[in-house]
Amino acid sequence: MTKLLVLLIGIILILFILWWFFAPRTESEVVAKNENNQQSVTIEVNGGYKPGKVVLKKGVPATINFNRKDASSCLDSVVLSDFGIEKDLPLNETVSVNLNPDKAGEYGFACGMNMFHGKIIVK
Repeated sequence: MTKLLVLLIGIILILFILWWFFAPRTESEVVAKNENNQQSVTIEVNGGYKPGKVVLKKGVPATINFNRKDASSCLDSVVLSDFGIEKDLPLNETVSVNLNPDKAGEYGFACGMNMFHGKIIVK
């Protein structure tokens, strides 16, 4: 009986781990607000990036505001390697990143440890 219980608990734990790491996740996506030929969007940094995908219009200057709420050291910076930008993100402060998205495509951004990721989509 004990062996059966241990086996059952083991199978449940394995299934949970598989679900946690490999189940498809829906990422939130937001289109940047476009006012006076300037687009902007705010991303909350809290256990990841929310929204995880940002859609920008090609050729319009953009400001992405990162507001860090998570105290973990992994999320204390953001790297936009395609744009050559790395910014520190102080806790409970908004840090603005200015971009000029002149080429359509998908561009990634990540935390300083490259564990959490987001995406900028330029159309």
